Amino acid sequence: MAELNIRERQAGDVTILDLEGKITIGEGNVALRSAIRRLVSEGKKKVLLNLSGVSYMDSSGIGELVSSHTTISREKGQLKMLGLGEKIKELLVITKLLTVFDTYSDEPSALNSFQ
Repeated sequence: MAELNIRERQAGDVTILDLEGKITIGEGNVALRSAIRRLVSEGKKKVLLNLSGVSYMDSSGIGELVSSHTTISREKGQLKMLGLGEKIKELLVITKLLTVFDTYSDEPSALNSFQ
């Protein structure tokens, strides 16, 4: 099972996490959770998750996205998503979560949406 690789970069005051691999129960969701918690503890509250490299996500991965969203919102921050593949978009539609998350198809629009 391929683990989740997370690459972090900054665009102004927005932290972009480029995710690659699978967000599944076990390593993938733990890696995402610790990355989000670390950013929040560093005071970084504008986070853009680039999911274009994510090949697969299970229900625990979806749960982790919800949990990350809650963690950041609680700190008056914003979590947005970019590059959702068809399968992941479908999952979010089925679970009625597509409306919860702010999603974008390209990075410039996503970055411009942060206040």
